[in-house]
Amino acid sequence: MQLYNTLSAEERAIMIDDAGKQRLTLSFYAYAKIQDPKKFRDDLFVAWNKLDALGRIYVATEGINAQMSIPEENLEAFRETLEVYDFMKGIRLNEAVEHDDHSFLKLTIKVRDKIVADGLNDDTFDVTNIGVHLKAKEFNEILDDPNTIVVDFRNHYESEVGHFKGAITPDVETFRESLPIINEQLQNHKEDKNLVMYCTGGIRCEKASAYFKHQGFKNVYQLEGGIINYAKQLKEEGLESKFIGKNFVFDNRLGERITDDIISQCHQCGKPCDNHTNCENDGCHLLFIQCDECKSAMQNCCSAECLEVVNMPLVDQVRLRAGKQVGNKVFRKGKSENLKFKHSGELPETALATAQKPADIRQKVKIKKVLLGKAEHYYVKAQVGQFTVENSELNTGDKILISGPTTGEQELVLDKIIVDGAETQSAKIGDKVTFEVPFRIRLSDKIYKILG
Repeated sequence: MQLYNTLSAEERAIMIDDAGKQRLTLSFYAYAKIQDPKKFRDDLFVAWNKLDALGRIYVATEGINAQMSIPEENLEAFRETLEVYDFMKGIRLNEAVEHDDHSFLKLTIKVRDKIVADGLNDDTFDVTNIGVHLKAKEFNEILDDPNTIVVDFRNHYESEVGHFKGAITPDVETFRESLPIINEQLQNHKEDKNLVMYCTGGIRCEKASAYFKHQGFKNVYQLEGGIINYAKQLKEEGLESKFIGKNFVFDNRLGERITDDIISQCHQCGKPCDNHTNCENDGCHLLFIQCDECKSAMQNCCSAECLEVVNMPLVDQVRLRAGKQVGNKVFRKGKSENLKFKHSGELPETALATAQKPADIRQKVKIKKVLLGKAEHYYVKAQVGQFTVENSELNTGDKILISGPTTGEQELVLDKIIVDGAETQSAKIGDKVTFEVPFRIRLSDKIYKILG
């Protein structure tokens, strides 16, 4: 019984591109008593792996929390795998506003103590006594009520790029931090105000609404299906969006646009921007907002110190990370004094700029290619890249593609290649080859030979 991924993320991305089929990005959650989370996890992996379903899923004795990518043609079969369980019959699947075939490239199902780290003792209150669910139209209407207080139960890096107008946006890094802060801040409004809350897909509010009812708040409401479902209903019903900006999401997209308003700034230069990135330094990986100009100048780094590190030989980078606890944390979200234009807490409600419409990623021409190997080093001053040839022969005159999450996809034709310090016409499997590359490459980059 296969309970692990047999393909790397890069191999999976190639297979998805070659298949050329529509994929859907979905999220869902359900609170339920699960007696054996490990067996539940194993059964789901087997069923979903057969359907080419990918994603990041957490299961616990209290339920399931899932963000996934599924071939559109397998959607009904996927629903059937959920319907096997009584607590997921008729479950709402939140469908992304902006689909991306590469939103997830692996299937990961982890058993956790909780499906959301809320820091609460569920035995001390009735977790099923939740707030009133509101659909998009009802949510818009209650926001216009002067007796409404609306709270964003997401974190600072999420609300900074997009939020509902007039919302309280706590300056926190985790959901559990926001609960006592909001409880204290609204102590005097337990009976006279509508406490209205929202989050990305609804799961955080499901627990938060029950917690605040337990704390004595009389009128508690929550946005059904979160911002994701709200955006979907806006399009279906032609409603006005009271959400401005971009909705941060926890997959490779790092966000999907709800309105064209850009309300945040590049953390390095202050230019209007709402594109998140992770620092290129593997010993940092700080999540921050970076414009294209700073991305190029800083080589995707958050600071001069990290820029210096990424230009060191790989062996020296590994040595610097030895013994440290930061590691490869893609969603590390701590703040940094190096980010001069980072904003949290009270946030603007007027646009700093208007986003340009992105090209449809499905219209890109599929390139036939074969994986050759991976990047080993980039010599900045000489503009020379070093690669390990792993899968096929490389020759002068070959047209190649260098691809990576930060580098993007860059094509060039090889005029000259060097192996072991000598110019040669051909490099074989196992060789370390160097050649001129007129752009910065990263250690995560792959090199492909373009066919035809």
